[in-house]
Amino acid sequence: MWRGLSGDSTLRVRAFATEWFYPVVFLMMMTIVALKHSMRRAWRGTSWAGFGLLMDVALVAAAALIALTYLIEIDSVCLIDRLNGDRARLIGETLKAEVAFAKEYGLPVPDTVDDPKCITTTGVWLVLIMGVSVLVFLGYTVRVWGLALVVVALGAAVYAIATVLVWYFHGSDDINKYLMTKLGGEPRQFLDGRPNVHDALVNNASGMLGRFMYVTMNMVFPYIILGALFGKSAGGRSLIKLAFRWTRHLHGGPAHGAIVASAMFGTITGGPVSNVMSTGALTIPMMIKRGFSPVFAGGVEAAASSGGAIMPPIMGVAAFVLAAMTGTPYGNVIIAATIPAVAYFFCLFLKVTFQSRKLGFSAYGTLTEDMLMSRREWLLLAQIVLPILLILILLLTPKDRVGCGLLGWVLGAQTDTLTGVCRATDLQWVLQIYQNAAGDAGATGWWGAAFVCGLLFLDRDFRKSPRKVFDALAEAGMTVSSLYLMFLAVTVIDVCLNFTGLSKFVAVDVLRFLLSLDLGGEGSVVFLFVALGVTMVLAVLLGLGMPAVPAYINAALLMGPLLIGLGIATFTAHMFIFYFAVASAITPPVALAAFAAASITKAEPMETAVSAVRSGIVMFCIPLVFAFYPEILLIDQALIDPQSLNRSFLPGYENGVQVLPLLWLLARLALALYLVASALSRFDIAPLGAMWVTLRLAIAVGLLARPEIIHLSAIVAALAVLGHHRARSVMR
Repeated sequence: MWRGLSGDSTLRVRAFATEWFYPVVFLMMMTIVALKHSMRRAWRGTSWAGFGLLMDVALVAAAALIALTYLIEIDSVCLIDRLNGDRARLIGETLKAEVAFAKEYGLPVPDTVDDPKCITTTGVWLVLIMGVSVLVFLGYTVRVWGLALVVVALGAAVYAIATVLVWYFHGSDDINKYLMTKLGGEPRQFLDGRPNVHDALVNNASGMLGRFMYVTMNMVFPYIILGALFGKSAGGRSLIKLAFRWTRHLHGGPAHGAIVASAMFGTITGGPVSNVMSTGALTIPMMIKRGFSPVFAGGVEAAASSGGAIMPPIMGVAAFVLAAMTGTPYGNVIIAATIPAVAYFFCLFLKVTFQSRKLGFSAYGTLTEDMLMSRREWLLLAQIVLPILLILILLLTPKDRVGCGLLGWVLGAQTDTLTGVCRATDLQWVLQIYQNAAGDAGATGWWGAAFVCGLLFLDRDFRKSPRKVFDALAEAGMTVSSLYLMFLAVTVIDVCLNFTGLSKFVAVDVLRFLLSLDLGGEGSVVFLFVALGVTMVLAVLLGLGMPAVPAYINAALLMGPLLIGLGIATFTAHMFIFYFAVASAITPPVALAAFAAASITKAEPMETAVSAVRSGIVMFCIPLVFAFYPEILLIDQALIDPQSLNRSFLPGYENGVQVLPLLWLLARLALALYLVASALSRFDIAPLGAMWVTLRLAIAVGLLARPEIIHLSAIVAALAVLGHHRARSVMR
């Protein structure tokens, strides 16, 4: 595109490979972390101030050392070889040999060669550099992200080192696979482990500056900037008022408004705790004023705010990591997340409705003073709505369809329809920009952020202090830097699990154990349900006390192979784990979102967490539904058989997603959610006794059973139960 605009076909937009930039960016991020979270500043005036200064300096020094070592070790750079001329000599000799070979056999003459291996490296010092640097990074992670993640990372590292020591002193014969990790053959020596350490630094998939650096800089960073800019926008309060206006005719009033506001605001921030603290500061007092108990109000806000992380189009950092780990375009991820998110918030709506009926509330109906919006507030709403609309359009537009619509016709795009499908053959520069961004999560995020920057100036108060843009950019830089420190701890876990093979061992042995229980065979519903239950428990335990990102990655690394081994599509397995990682924010005993809500309500934190689980129970149930019915994820990636070499669909889904069966499933799901919400509220039109609660829950399960005789019988039972309840209520 740039060559077309400049008219210079030889224009070089970028002279260096990305491997040159990653270590520079990494050093900058760690320096920002040291400045933002300085231990010396935090411990100033105490006896720990000196140690704090040492850690601050050590963090920057370790980052600089890792950045330099990366440039020395990675084959695409080989910094020392470049400086002493060895690299140019090797490339010249190799190219000369390949040209001679091509001429001799009449092959096309090459003009480039693959990157040669580095000759001069750090040698065995690499192990010491990596070991000390990782300890410094983990030490600082405790300061920034807390102890839980570091404990898991250290546990994984200690396990890996211990199993290597067992191999070194005992050998690989007659020893349990969990207790030994081989570095090489005989004779046994520690130097055989250097390639593994080298791989942990430079591997593009799982290295310290590999996949997570790519995801962070190319996909996550623009949305962090977008969220920071939204935080400076005056449209957020307008968004909350709009949510209250929409829900004024519902019994729950501000509680329903809180759900809508948290869903809309949460899809922008993606962070349950930050969502609670921003929207909850306004919605929780209004719910309490309405008459809801502080515990219930806090629970609803925590559940709704956690749901923001599963609400398209912007679902937080964990969703971008999911897209990268499964190789799924982010546009497809937001399509897959749509029905489960709607089901979650639908059930949350029902829960508030039944609670409102129990308390005897009636709808406001009319606009209250809190709902009135001025002309200026309506205008400021565009700062939120228009960027989200732009993001949706760009993410959901296929690249090959750009230029085939009305816009392409108006701008003079040339198209080809000879094959019966429209394809653009020549695009104007405007459409080229559109095509480059279409379906690309990173480019879409940057355009969204640029759009918000312009819209912010609609606010006259913002125009008086435009430096807020730079404040937002600074906040985004600090956020992404702290985020990458967390990714370093996750990388330690990733490397250790892959190195030791622990995740594969666990998957194989859990499957073998479940098969030994004689639950009906690997293809039976009971077997799959028990296996999913085990995975669910382990995923929740692995996520306790952690943000959603490391909770998801840790569980995916350990439990993903198990689910895929059960025959569940790779994408579906990761979505299953992703949901429970998000649910960890409201899961006792360490329910971060619920505890944040309790800090506003001043209610007992654990009671608030239990209330949040009751309100958000569908977040624990819906993954089980799409594990058995992957069609509700709507995309082909959710239907691919993981055991198939040619990526064919799972048995029963050879024709993809079928509309009528899907609609029938959604109708049953809606009825099941109604029964679950009313049962957990112990109220429908009138109070429900323990027997009716149990019966409703049992019928809800039956509604989602595959055999027609079961779910048809459950439908009849549901209609009978609901009819009986309504008749009894009328008679009263």
